[in-house]
Amino acid sequence: MTTATRTVLRSSEFTCPSCVGKIEKALRRVEGVSEATVHFETGRIDVEHDPVAAPVDDLVATVAAAGYRAAPSAF
Repeated sequence: MTTATRTVLRSSEFTCPSCVGKIEKALRRVEGVSEATVHFETGRIDVEHDPVAAPVDDLVATVAAAGYRAAPSAF
């Protein structure tokens, strides 16, 4: 069993608070994601996930499929 990891993604494409719900909902549907929180004001996306079942590339692709660009944050 793999231990959950917290990954921070960043996006500067949020234009309204409804973006938050759309992205959180999409990420929470990914197998291996246990929690996703989007911070509208900062563009920060915190995701708790199993790194094997839901690798970072899958998280970024999920955000892209929801209509937004995101990238892993260096901090």
